[in-house]
Order: sequence, then C-alpha cells, then structure tokens
Amino acid sequence: MIGRRGMAGRGGRGVVRGVARTAVIAGTATATSYAVGSRIEKHREEKYQQEQTELAEQQYQNQPPQPPPQYQPAEPEPMEVQAGSDVTSQLQQLVELKQSGMLTDEEFSAAKARLLGA
Repeated sequence: MIGRRGMAGRGGRGVVRGVARTAVIAGTATATSYAVGSRIEKHREEKYQQEQTELAEQQYQNQPPQPPPQYQPAEPEPMEVQAGSDVTSQLQQLVELKQSGMLTDEEFSAAKARLLGA
C-alpha cells in the first residue's frame, strides 16, 4: 500500500539527496581536475622556459668569437700648394688644424711631408 504522500514522500528526498551528492562530488572532481591541470600546465611552461634558456646559452657558447671592428683612419686629403703661397703660412695652418684636433699626429706628419716635398 502506498502511503498518503505516495512515492514523492520518501523516495523524492532520496533522489534529491542522491542528485545533490552527485553534484558535490562532480564539482569537487572538476575543481581538483582544474587544479591538477593548472599545476601540470605551469610545470610544462617552466620546463619549456628552462629549455629555451639552455638552448639560447648553448647557441651563444657555440658561436665563434667575433673580432672587434677595425678602425681604418681616413686618408688625409692632399693639400695642394698654391702657386705664390708661402710654405710657412701653410705650415702654420697645419699646426692650427692639429692643435684644434682636426688632424691626428699621423695626418699632420703626412701633410707636412707633402708640403715640404719630402
């Protein structure tokens, strides 16, 4: 015989409890799954970064050393002695250029040698 409440009485509460229990278990499992997945993903990312760093260091160490660029001084422009000009005044101009930093010692010596015909 079915009671006054019928099947909805006791059986209904049991079903609701079962559904609620299943929802709690499923929610806990989902949260745990996300936590584990996040930890695994973080571990993979750290491992990937470490591998990339090691690879970059290895590539850097395997490169042959590059020589420093060589400085080539510019050739001094030839100074032409103008006809009728004074060699002394041209030498004075060379000294002034050297003192102002426009000519290096080598450039000054080369220009002086050309001017003096040596």
